[in-house]
Amino acid sequence: MKDTYCILNGHLISIYEPSVAFNNRAFRYGDALFESIRFCNNKLMFLRDHIARIKLGMTVLRMNLPAEFNTENIEEQIMQLLKHNTHAPNARIRLTVFRNEGGYYTPETNDISFLIESEELDSVYELNQKGLWVDVYADLKKQINKLSNLKTANALFYVMAGLAKQSMKLDECFLINETGAICESISSNIFVVKNGAIYTPPLNEGCVAGVMRKQIMELATQNKLLTFENPITINTLMNGDEVFLTNSIKGVQWVGQFKQKYYTNKFSQFFTDKLNQLTTH
Repeated sequence: MKDTYCILNGHLISIYEPSVAFNNRAFRYGDALFESIRFCNNKLMFLRDHIARIKLGMTVLRMNLPAEFNTENIEEQIMQLLKHNTHAPNARIRLTVFRNEGGYYTPETNDISFLIESEELDSVYELNQKGLWVDVYADLKKQINKLSNLKTANALFYVMAGLAKQSMKLDECFLINETGAICESISSNIFVVKNGAIYTPPLNEGCVAGVMRKQIMELATQNKLLTFENPITINTLMNGDEVFLTNSIKGVQWVGQFKQKYYTNKFSQFFTDKLNQLTTH
């Protein structure tokens, strides 16, 4: 069996080497942030945006930011890891930052550690052939606060939605915020197309500030497509021509059915093609 490596605080170690303490704060309290980064066609995609987002999250969580935690150093370490794991030309990278152990709910230090992992993927960005079947998860509502836009390791809300998706035999679930509006899905941001215009919930609706969400909005602007940040309701979905989901790993996925409503995938294909063009530049 080929050994697989990860990087902990700049050191390359085997994933089978025990290195995270039992009193780790990510394990105990979800006191951590993470980024899922795409390596596509031998290119690291949107790394600056990922590092900017995790640094912003560290500021919100009052974690100390070490000088060496910058885009250039992280890129160097990711490339080293991909080389050792022979994960090319396509891979998923997970970068996790966690507060160092000590204390109970109240930390004893704000110093951090970081972990980089990689996993091989089969292809470049690929649009799903069959549209996703999606419905609303309504048992719990996502709170709107200064943690809402972050990708934290405290993910029980999404786990519960994932269990509901499983039991309802769906491909995905839309999540609602405390005002009853749809803010995102379990692992993605949401876009609705109506009469050629594109709509997505604003960040103050409580959705994660998705890196791919940002790229899609920029691509839309570059291609002179009208984009609006508006609250999304069930009514918006029922009146839409197309609904698609975005995240850093899968790129764009189109929704085929929501309740009795069926959708097309023209814009989903358009954005998937544009993303793949970016991998060659």
